[in-house]
Amino acid sequence: MGIEFLEKSHQFHLYNDEISYVFHIMRNGQLGNLYFGKRIATNHDYTDREEHSYRPVSAYTYDHEYSFSLGDLRQEYPAYGTGDFRDPAVEIKQENGSTITNFTYQKHHIFAGKPRLDGLPATYVESNDEATTLEITLHDDVIAADMVLTYTIYADRNVIARNVRFVNHGEQPLHITKAMSLALDLPDSNYDWLQFSGAWARERQPKARHLQQGIQAVGSTRGASSHMQNPFVILKRPNTTEDLGTVIGFTFVYSGNFRIQAEVDTYDVTRLTVGIHPQNFDWKLNPGAVFQTPEALITFSHTGLNGLSQTNHALLRERLVRGKWRDRNRPVLINNWEATYFNFDEDKLVQIAKKARDRGIELFVLDDGWFSTRNGETSGLGDWWANRNRLPNGIKGLATRVKKLGMKFGLWFEPEMVNKDSELYRNHPDWIIQTPHRHPSHGRQQYVLDFSRPEVVDAIYTMMAKILAGADIDYIKWDMNRNITEVYSAAYPADQQGEIFHRYILGVYSLYERLIKRFPDILFESCASGGGRFDAGMLYYAPQAWTSDCSDAAERVKIQYGTSYGYPLSSMGAHVSITPNHQLNRSTPLKTRGDIAFFGGGFGYELDLNKLTPAEQKTVNAQIRFAKQSREIINHGTFYRLQDPFTHNIAAWMVVSPDKRHALVEVYKMLNDVNAPFRLTYLRGLDSNAQYRVTEEGGQDYGSHGGDELMNAGLITTDEQAGQVATEDIKGDFSSRLFILSAE
Repeated sequence: MGIEFLEKSHQFHLYNDEISYVFHIMRNGQLGNLYFGKRIATNHDYTDREEHSYRPVSAYTYDHEYSFSLGDLRQEYPAYGTGDFRDPAVEIKQENGSTITNFTYQKHHIFAGKPRLDGLPATYVESNDEATTLEITLHDDVIAADMVLTYTIYADRNVIARNVRFVNHGEQPLHITKAMSLALDLPDSNYDWLQFSGAWARERQPKARHLQQGIQAVGSTRGASSHMQNPFVILKRPNTTEDLGTVIGFTFVYSGNFRIQAEVDTYDVTRLTVGIHPQNFDWKLNPGAVFQTPEALITFSHTGLNGLSQTNHALLRERLVRGKWRDRNRPVLINNWEATYFNFDEDKLVQIAKKARDRGIELFVLDDGWFSTRNGETSGLGDWWANRNRLPNGIKGLATRVKKLGMKFGLWFEPEMVNKDSELYRNHPDWIIQTPHRHPSHGRQQYVLDFSRPEVVDAIYTMMAKILAGADIDYIKWDMNRNITEVYSAAYPADQQGEIFHRYILGVYSLYERLIKRFPDILFESCASGGGRFDAGMLYYAPQAWTSDCSDAAERVKIQYGTSYGYPLSSMGAHVSITPNHQLNRSTPLKTRGDIAFFGGGFGYELDLNKLTPAEQKTVNAQIRFAKQSREIINHGTFYRLQDPFTHNIAAWMVVSPDKRHALVEVYKMLNDVNAPFRLTYLRGLDSNAQYRVTEEGGQDYGSHGGDELMNAGLITTDEQAGQVATEDIKGDFSSRLFILSAE
């Protein structure tokens, strides 16, 4: 692993055992891309891969010469307006109104390790031999500004991390109106674009299409990464499968407005850019100031989609998540929300906690409604002190009673929001994001606090820290239930209003960071009406996220399956809720609800255990025992998608322990079928030379089978409906089967 610079050809080569990334300093001083993909030889000059051709309508850089046009070259960080008419990675508006720039090579620095980004989430290393970093400084003489491109390649991971830093050395302010975190020009367009789209309660559904000439993009301008699109995109060759073929993944480590875009030109060159969405973005860079873009990750696999996902999973789980809970299994929890909503008092909560304790649940979480005058969605947000009508002994009193049961205690917050019916708003009506002389929109009767202002963040921190310091609290669920409209801050002048979206998310990050440093033992779970801010940026602060507000097992199969393309199981909060389900009014078996929820790092319940039948109580007991037994492999194992729920009635996935001695296989059937065929499920990731005892959850033993047999001949998953009509023994719709494999 390393970074090689060939002085004679001015070529940089980033490489490890699996991948190579090659680019060079072009004759005009800018950087041009030569290759990205599977590892190729080092100490070799690849500059002949820079292709030139006369194009009748191109604009050329050098007088009386027709062999060098930026519009025809693959570049590392392109700008618009000097021959390249494609969408640029950077645009800087100057005092005279021009946006033309020319950043050329000045120097570079190669060093071991990986620097952290100030105030921003980013992947990291624990020793300098894990990665090598290249910083290239380019300079524009006319505007007296530097642009520093940073590349880090990991030694044992097929990952390259990139970011960009701008420094104004001039005497006039500059306005950065576009600053992508990475650009990658690929030599052809024979890729399928795979994005992860949806809406509230049906997040991250994979959507695929073949790249065509023109632009295809996903993004968010909501102030959050959003339910609708996710800041993770895959390019794969058309013949790529889960297990074979070339795949490139792009992950943006950021939680605010973003855009990931592929532009295919008329010569089938593909330009992929990842960064802050340029809409409404305008950062004023004063003399002497620095602007840092967030981190973007390029992940590569030549072993299919599963290979790409496994690389992403391990990186995010091991080198993005931080702190005490990074490597620890998460406690089994119960959340009171769907059991009580706002209808609770201290005694009622303790009764729920006692029942949960008796079942073996380890963490009781009090959700919305515990604070101020909160009796519904119209009041109380922003006033973070206990509602003494419901909790006469405050949070400390309730926490003490829960702790005496031998359980951990958790609490819900929504710190970024405020109701107009609150003391905070009455005292500081200018603290919400709103445009002067315009009526502010509301969402669920709440408004967004202006976290671009440090004094607002300070006020919320003070209230939260007082609660956390005054009671023994182990867990925080951090919610965020609406997006930003009428974006404007009263604290900034007109020429800085384009900074507010970004400054807002920096304020969110700073609040997280302060709380984490003061209360390092607390487990944070992020939430945004479920999956509205499920992104890599949040995982830097909260190791798990509420995957979706939809807790229906049938929908969760799709949501968790789609999420798994980019994010590890350990990051997914997955709970068993009541049936009929509160989002869909659908009834699914308790067994199925548990089986699906097992495959998330944050397993728990969203129901009142006191209302379950004795038979259901027995099932819950078994589920909790199994969750505790299996959480090590769920959190730290290797995950494989086997059959997707979007095109099949039967879905399957599995997770294998790091030593390959244990595996869990989930097979889920949406709807029953009559006189069904025999079925096989082909497993992955096992030891070909090992013998595995195969049992089904509940105790049925299927004997001993070789790893090679299970992967090549398949696991027999034929169910009771093969060749039969319905009997009392046949499972109903929405059934699941969980197989347990143990090496003998």
